[in-house]
Amino acid sequence: MSAVILQVGQCGNQVGLEWCEMLSKTSEQCGHGSPYITKEGTLAVVCVDSDPKVLRRAQRLVRNKTLLESNIVQGKGGRGNNWAYGYHGHWVEEGDQLLQQAMEAVRQEAERRDYYGGTIMLHSVSGGTGSGLGSRLCEEIRAEFPVSHILTVSVVPHQSGESPLQHYNTLLSLAALHRSSDAILLFHNDQALSYSRDLQKKVSGTFGLSSGLAQGTLSFMNKHIVSCIAGLLLPVHNLTTASNWSLGVEPWELIRSVCPMPAAKLLSITQAGSREKLKWDSLASSTLQSVPQVSLAGRSYTSRAVLAVARGDQDNSFIMSSALNKLKRGHRCVAWNPFPVDHWTDPCNEVCLSPNAHLLTVCSNHSSVTSLLDHVVHRTKEMICVRAYLHWYERYGVEDQDFQQAVETLLKVVEEYDAH
Repeated sequence: MSAVILQVGQCGNQVGLEWCEMLSKTSEQCGHGSPYITKEGTLAVVCVDSDPKVLRRAQRLVRNKTLLESNIVQGKGGRGNNWAYGYHGHWVEEGDQLLQQAMEAVRQEAERRDYYGGTIMLHSVSGGTGSGLGSRLCEEIRAEFPVSHILTVSVVPHQSGESPLQHYNTLLSLAALHRSSDAILLFHNDQALSYSRDLQKKVSGTFGLSSGLAQGTLSFMNKHIVSCIAGLLLPVHNLTTASNWSLGVEPWELIRSVCPMPAAKLLSITQAGSREKLKWDSLASSTLQSVPQVSLAGRSYTSRAVLAVARGDQDNSFIMSSALNKLKRGHRCVAWNPFPVDHWTDPCNEVCLSPNAHLLTVCSNHSSVTSLLDHVVHRTKEMICVRAYLHWYERYGVEDQDFQQAVETLLKVVEEYDAH
């Protein structure tokens, strides 16, 4: 039992509570226990938000005695979709108090672990609490537990339309996370929406959309993200003990597998599955359909490392298939990494409704992330040139040099990916 899950902000808690429900349902399946649930039967989860309305759903977990009430940390109001407001809080006591309460909850939960390996933080990079307070919490956790791991599950906003401040927030958040975390697992809202529309159409025969995003569509988006997280981080047979007990090292082994160099730690994820036992080769091809191959400038993307997690592999057929070679070619793995593709397998499939079906989840350290970074930097520079909304950040202590430092950080990441 090595991980503490930290859910920050509206998006982080919406996704995180879906994750909690899945953990509660799967904790007794397949016989290897859950590394995210304590010996007392409570979830190793800390829920943090500046707005108490978002955390009402978490109270049901408290009533069911699956979540400690002390692990729900809430403020009295939002953070105005402003990274600076979320990071620094109020100039008076409340902002610091929310930060201190959150850190105390993380500290106490870490002390309950048999072994504390690190923190998994779920959040969005576009809002105020998730991006700003999430960045601050990562820095505080790094200072408090310098040898532990930090893996963030970071939801990226739609390219436009969510908030006039989303590019500023994304810039500052990704730069801060790059300094304090070990790996950043990115989920793009545009891709999640596309997936949810396809899934919703299969389920209901319609998109279920009128104006904006319907609540059902948001639910499908969250479920897709949780399915990908579970596909990666639920226990696997490869990493369990001889007595078939999970030590919960999957998040940290993920970092070891796909982040061979600390300067490049932005990860993407694809997933394919079916209620029937499709061949692993077919599932590998399906995961490659959404992997970008060439940049707008005509440059081929590459991957530094790939991790494939095959669930439902009861006959050990995955390693005998050509799926790994197909993934290596499809992701254009770099030549300098002698072992660019790692794999985990598990005979049980706890993620899908049909436990005997095959599910393939692929995590890649792929250079296509530079398109996101270039877009964020470009839009931020355009806004800074006309001084758009900068006074909202200056009000909470973020100055021009902070933006410049963040821009330089992301450009160095782009250079790192382009150089290899």
